[in-house]
Amino acid sequence: MVHFVGAGPGAVDLITVRGAELIKQADVIIYAGSLVNPELLKNAKSDCRIYDSAYMNLEEVMDVIRNCNGELVRLHTGDPSLYGAIKEQMDILDKEGIPYDVCPGVSSMAGAAAALKAEYTLPGVSQSVIIARAEGRTGVPQGQELKVLAAHHSTMVIFLSSGLADKVSTQLTEGGYDKDTPAAVVYKATWPDERIIRTTLEHLSDDMRKEGIDKTALIIVGDVLDHEYELSKLYDKDFATGFRGKP
Repeated sequence: MVHFVGAGPGAVDLITVRGAELIKQADVIIYAGSLVNPELLKNAKSDCRIYDSAYMNLEEVMDVIRNCNGELVRLHTGDPSLYGAIKEQMDILDKEGIPYDVCPGVSSMAGAAAALKAEYTLPGVSQSVIIARAEGRTGVPQGQELKVLAAHHSTMVIFLSSGLADKVSTQLTEGGYDKDTPAAVVYKATWPDERIIRTTLEHLSDDMRKEGIDKTALIIVGDVLDHEYELSKLYDKDFATGFRGKP
């Protein structure tokens, strides 16, 4: 049995209870060593075989899976449904009749919001969140470029783009964001060496360069980071709900 497990954003205690139990039971663990906190592996069995997929290609990963006769955990950073490259693995498992399941994890975007003490959705400011990345060595589908997505003026959480800050800033401003739009960078959210930069789109790349941040960080852009907002109707005393009638 193969278990795709979300390791969470970094802090050891932010893996789910289910994910932690699966690690304890695993006979084999393949983990994304470039991003997953290795402290999580201390809970593995003493005879568990552990592989770092940072040094493996897809076929090498699949060979380990095929040759496992017990419980295997494929440990991905954050939540595996976001930029986890699990679909290509699951398709092979489906084709070869190997059973698997998926254990969700806490995404780094949740960890970044916690670090910033931010809410991505604020009434009257932004009720949508766009999860995206800048086009680099890997392209993006036509119509999903940052410049195009910027037209929505939503909150944007940008993954895998720390080394492309100039492009992020340029494309978002060309797409319609004001150069003074608040932006933030969270480096290694929830890790002991977490760092936060609060800036604007205009100064984003310069500030990241000064701090030497070009990997393992999320870029968050939007007025939710610094803007007046309307109070939610959820707790408005004059707003009736299925649980609370009007006074």
